[in-house]
Amino acid sequence: MSLTFELDPSVTPELRDGVLALWADVSNAGGAVGFVPPVSAEDVRPELLKHLTGMAEGRVRLLVGHDEDGAVAAATFIAHNTHGLMRHWVWAYTVMVHPRHQGKGYGQQLMAAVADAARSFDGIEAIRLTCRGGLGLERFYASCGYKEVGRVPGAIRVAPGDDRDDIFMLLPLN
Repeated sequence: MSLTFELDPSVTPELRDGVLALWADVSNAGGAVGFVPPVSAEDVRPELLKHLTGMAEGRVRLLVGHDEDGAVAAATFIAHNTHGLMRHWVWAYTVMVHPRHQGKGYGQQLMAAVADAARSFDGIEAIRLTCRGGLGLERFYASCGYKEVGRVPGAIRVAPGDDRDDIFMLLPLN
């Protein structure tokens, strides 16, 4: 079974609520998407609104994966660089697959769809992302073709006494 991906979907109330629920569920399952559990959709809403503003301004794109029932099962945001010297690569942010779909290969499908989307953008040569150390995420991204290009030890404080590395990953598209 595979997901159906859509780049730049219309932001309907159903889509907004689906992304909010996905983000909260991923966070509460321990996913490294900017929050520490427990969180609610209302905790996530201000962050989503920032991304939606970026979408309205043309700086951010949304890629959503729908499951066989049409529910939001995966998503990531792709951000264009505004710095003139860095416009040849994009950021992948908040990469999420719903916990009920873990282990089905949907993460690999999502990252392949991100690469396909980025290849369709004029002048884009690479995708960059960061991930939280201590969870093995760098191994997952490496399995998708990304290379670790940097690491800041202890840059992410999950809790007092629980600092994690901020790992920079890059996928060249050529």
